[in-house]
Amino acid sequence: MKLTPAMETLIAELVKLPTIGRKSAQRLAFHLLRCQRDDALSLARAIEHMREAVRFCERCGNIAEAPLCAICNDPSRDRTIVCVVEEVTDLVAFERSGTYHGLYHVLGGCLSPLHGMTPEKLTIAPLMERLRSGEVREMIVATNPSVDGEATALYLVKLARPLGIRVTRIGVGIPIGSSVEFADQVTVQKALEGRREIEP
Repeated sequence: MKLTPAMETLIAELVKLPTIGRKSAQRLAFHLLRCQRDDALSLARAIEHMREAVRFCERCGNIAEAPLCAICNDPSRDRTIVCVVEEVTDLVAFERSGTYHGLYHVLGGCLSPLHGMTPEKLTIAPLMERLRSGEVREMIVATNPSVDGEATALYLVKLARPLGIRVTRIGVGIPIGSSVEFADQVTVQKALEGRREIEP
């Protein structure tokens, strides 16, 4: 069956979303066609509002609706510890565990020369500025336990160690090759509790 141009356009846009293939996109498109018009328009307005209102925190890279995110603005957070993660979704996983009360820094990915991810394309320079401020005493490297994540961790160690900052790596609990984003609360808690010094 040939779909209308409007349906094909919507499906083509939905396929661009992560984990959405053509079949899933087609199901979503037909759902939006069948649902109440106000519900479909409400979704469209929510997407438009999110794109207009949400930005990235100027300090840590978390999502925010102001120059600084709620975590950076929270005076109760321990400003002597910074947990370095690859993506905002990893930060969300740590916050969901409820066991970490320091600050964060979102790299925006990990080093991967094969995919063109060099240090200049990550937020490593702003991270180093934060570390040089003298306020941070410990940097927890919470990149994913993948080959690229481990390479990124070692790269950060080489940069931070000369500053006299304690550098630790999240511990056991996150399986090799998996992602922090998908870890459950207990696993994230154990990974934080089991963090260890990174050998240069």
